[in-house]
Amino acid sequence: MSLLKKELTEKSGFTMEFSVSKDVYDKAEMEAYKKLVKNMTVPGFRKGKAPKHVVERLYGKGVFFEDAVNACLPEAFDEAVKEAGLEVVGTPNFEIVSNDGDIVLKATGFVKPEVKIDGYKGIKAKKKTVRVTKKDVDEELDKARKRNARTVDVSDRAAKKGDIANIDYEGSVDGVPFDGGKAEKHDLTLGSGAFIPGFEDQIVGKKPGEEFDVEVTFPADYHAKDLAGKKAVFKTKLNTLKVEELPAADDEFAKDVSEFNTLDEYKADLKDKITKRESDKADAEFENLLGETLIDKLVADIPEPMFVQETENYVRDYDNRLRMQGLDLNTYFKYTGLTLDALRTQMRPQAEKQVKLRLALEKIAELEKLTVSDDAVEAEYKRISDAYNVPMDKVKEMVAAEDIRKDLLVADAMKFVKDHALAEKADDAAEAPAAEEKPAKKATKKAAAKSEEAEEKKPAAKTTKKAAAKSEETEEKKPAAKTTKKAAAKSADAEEKKPAKKTTKKAADKE
Repeated sequence: MSLLKKELTEKSGFTMEFSVSKDVYDKAEMEAYKKLVKNMTVPGFRKGKAPKHVVERLYGKGVFFEDAVNACLPEAFDEAVKEAGLEVVGTPNFEIVSNDGDIVLKATGFVKPEVKIDGYKGIKAKKKTVRVTKKDVDEELDKARKRNARTVDVSDRAAKKGDIANIDYEGSVDGVPFDGGKAEKHDLTLGSGAFIPGFEDQIVGKKPGEEFDVEVTFPADYHAKDLAGKKAVFKTKLNTLKVEELPAADDEFAKDVSEFNTLDEYKADLKDKITKRESDKADAEFENLLGETLIDKLVADIPEPMFVQETENYVRDYDNRLRMQGLDLNTYFKYTGLTLDALRTQMRPQAEKQVKLRLALEKIAELEKLTVSDDAVEAEYKRISDAYNVPMDKVKEMVAAEDIRKDLLVADAMKFVKDHALAEKADDAAEAPAAEEKPAKKATKKAAAKSEEAEEKKPAAKTTKKAAAKSEETEEKKPAAKTTKKAAAKSADAEEKKPAKKTTKKAADKE
């Protein structure tokens, strides 16, 4: 196996000829014969027992040629690429140039492009100044109180906003029930805006045990097109009412929900956590602005396969995240109406940015002669092992050390850019756009169907989105979590029964 010639062409293309020696090919052909003859019927021989020359006489001399070449190709190509010093991207096209003696093959494809970037030192970008006020702390405290609230039954008055109403309902249009318009014992917080406009207001004033009709008109832009703009009647029964009782904000509450003995200590800790959270957010926004500038400064003729490959990485990462929550892409498509191609289109812009940014940072690392030590690689292995609760040796099997080193090098290059950047004060958070995330960073079992581009074609109540943030570079290499299809189906059934206003997919809140 050897490289015969190579040529770099326009737009990061290449052609390369390489050979497979006759000895290597002959061995591969014999292996192909042994594999294929098992299923061949040759007159005069038991199935799978015909000699090679007899099979070739019956089926043709080249009967094993394609399988033998395909068996030789990967190793021969890898060796030729290494000898040529190329970094190939995507899957090349192959053709046979000659099979007279040694097999000569030609590969045509793309390599990583030549990159130029200037002016990456001293980039100016706005960075939000973090100020945590007493109001911020009090709001965080109220959230903790709400998380620890208890519900109390109410039976001596009519419903009012803020109450949790347990209802049965069945909707119809022109007297005909529609799919997804029926539920029993559904809890609805009045005033939450979870259901279509006007629905919750007509429960206010009713008492437990009452049965009544709720008359509403679906919005003209309602996501279920067959219901959009139509009048509907929901036969409704108010089963029970409940209210939330918040615990008092005092020392006892602090002891119950934290390791602190006083409310003041707990609030001081909340302030520290808010400060860190907002500082991390401001830093991410600052880094995102720097990344946008680096992309603008990048000069490179990037081949299409790099964008395609990164888009596929995003799709796999998305699938892994869904699987961690008991879903998968097929289930997601079923409830959103999206297709794989539509998802790729949705993810393509961010994939392009990621490719460009990584190329820019790799070039900066090269220009600044940045290096990553073996200790740093080992530390990253340990971080991944701890984060995913996977034994270190398994992580090393799944992720090559060279890939780890490249990722760390890119991270170091971004740190270099940040350390040499000029942060300008940004008092208004709106001046610094939030760092972009991949779609479905945080999806839930209840709501894979919350993409704004394509929502479920059925009424669905708003749901909360939660998920653990995962490293993009390692997520797709982590074994997928067990899928609980039954739970996903159950959740989907429950969602289907809620008449709800149109929802918009937003970036999930960080805890």
